[in-house]
Amino acid sequence: MRLINFIVGIIMMLVSGVVRTVNAVRTAVRRFSDRVVSLGVRTQAALCNTIAENYIDSGLKILIAVVIGALLLAGIYKLFNTTIMPTVTSKVTELFNYNG
Repeated sequence: MRLINFIVGIIMMLVSGVVRTVNAVRTAVRRFSDRVVSLGVRTQAALCNTIAENYIDSGLKILIAVVIGALLLAGIYKLFNTTIMPTVTSKVTELFNYNG
């Protein structure tokens, strides 16, 4: 009878160890799954975020306008071969001739 109780005790310990291991694996898989889902949700939110999109568009439009304006001013200067904006020309000349 003692031998049977001993064997039953060992089997019960093994079964409880297996149950604990299975529960630990289930918990780990559940946590991993939750993290993957959370990462997917955060990634989708980041990709759908269009808050700063208009700032880039506006900046690019301003840059294109400045470049086109400079090209037009240079073209007019070459066309007439004279100073178009005398005040700006004198201010730039004074700026570079500064002797401190």
